Amino acid sequence: MSKASEVKNGNILRFNGELVAVEEYIHRTPGNLRAFYQARMRNVKTGKLVEYRFRTDEEVEIARVETNDYQYLYDDGDFFVVMDNTSYEQFNIPKLLFGDAARFLKEGMNVIVAFESDEPIMAQTPATIELEITYTEPAVKGDTSTNALKNATVETGVEIKVPLFINQGDKVKVDTRSGDYIERVK
Repeated sequence: MSKASEVKNGNILRFNGELVAVEEYIHRTPGNLRAFYQARMRNVKTGKLVEYRFRTDEEVEIARVETNDYQYLYDDGDFFVVMDNTSYEQFNIPKLLFGDAARFLKEGMNVIVAFESDEPIMAQTPATIELEITYTEPAVKGDTSTNALKNATVETGVEIKVPLFINQGDKVKVDTRSGDYIERVK
């Protein structure tokens, strides 16, 4: 157990039996009242926002979280199988930890997974990924007067919007958080 004064932004706490990530942690001293810490925390599993005021001498439990790079191997039902790059040990990570970015995962890609006592609690893909266009309609000449977009399917099977000059076989950089096209890769 640690004192509330030892908590920092980015820490993972065990708060009311749940794991929460500290997003904002501010020390306040209002006038002639006692000082306190105002915390804004996000539940790791549900994503729900929690606000709480800690007394300066209040005991809090800072969870020991290990974050590492892993290589994505394959899809296995409700799980993604990843491998530790140093020990070659394989882990099953629930798909919901990756969120919406999971649809852009391709084999051999590096991902970041955080474990708290052998239980995966957070997972994230790289911010951008390079994917090949497997299908798109050819552009019609003269359709370029505005910032027009067309549908294209990438190698992971996801359909995204790309500019008209993108053709089948081109490699594009995609933002994994929003699914937006960023640029064409040479």
